[in-house]
Amino acid sequence: MYCPGKANPRYEENVMIDVTLKEMLEAGVHFGHQTKRWNPKMKRFIYGERNGIYILDLQQTVRRFRVAREFAKSVVRNRGSILFVGTKRQAQPIIQQEAQRCGMYFVTERWLGGMLTNLQTVRKSVERLNKIEEMMESGQISRLPKKEVAQLEKEHEKLASILNGIRGLSHLPAAIFVVDPKKEHIAVHEANRLGIPVIAMVDTNCDPDMIQFPIPSNDDAIRSIRLITAGIADAVLDGALESQVQKGREAAVSESSGDTREEEDSEKKSGDEA
Repeated sequence: MYCPGKANPRYEENVMIDVTLKEMLEAGVHFGHQTKRWNPKMKRFIYGERNGIYILDLQQTVRRFRVAREFAKSVVRNRGSILFVGTKRQAQPIIQQEAQRCGMYFVTERWLGGMLTNLQTVRKSVERLNKIEEMMESGQISRLPKKEVAQLEKEHEKLASILNGIRGLSHLPAAIFVVDPKKEHIAVHEANRLGIPVIAMVDTNCDPDMIQFPIPSNDDAIRSIRLITAGIADAVLDGALESQVQKGREAAVSESSGDTREEEDSEKKSGDEA
């Protein structure tokens, strides 16, 4: 897991490559929902309609995606974290894979109400999960009645599926990235309430007004989800690299300042002795 402010040797070179219009077309990023299933607030992002399906304006998508990636990069460059959220079936493996690739936290099973607004309660659930695992590893659980063991195993399975991606999340993230904000409306609401910026793939049935960095895009197709999510993950990796470089410079300046002070103190001491 990437820890803001800590050196991580994985980040060796810039990886954020601009995604082209052609790549978006090939991934089906431009396909929206049926015209009868739309949110009028998305009208400004719609290019037209074809066979009862809305077509998104990819020129706007490219621009919005670029802005969102620059923001994600700046968040991590300033040593913040981004929580990746996607609980719909086709998004789950992609969200987990890309979040782990760039060292960020993720939620892919179910959004627990209060994951952001009541983080301390969530931390208690994580502590409970850790305690059960300690009992399993130490063999303590084997000394309990079978019924109690079965209950603990069931509890462990449930907690692990929900909390594994946020075990190390001790502070609120600086931003969240969401696939399908309509489905993840609770997460978006909590982020809005706390003033946490939201980056999101917004399809033609979403409300973009709830999103600070909307990326008009197909949030149902696997290739579209992978393209956009991987692009955000690449931006995170670049931000981490820049953070490392900046930290190295700060350390060098600090060391240089310390050497200068030592030299000045030494010269002053020599002058006093003379």
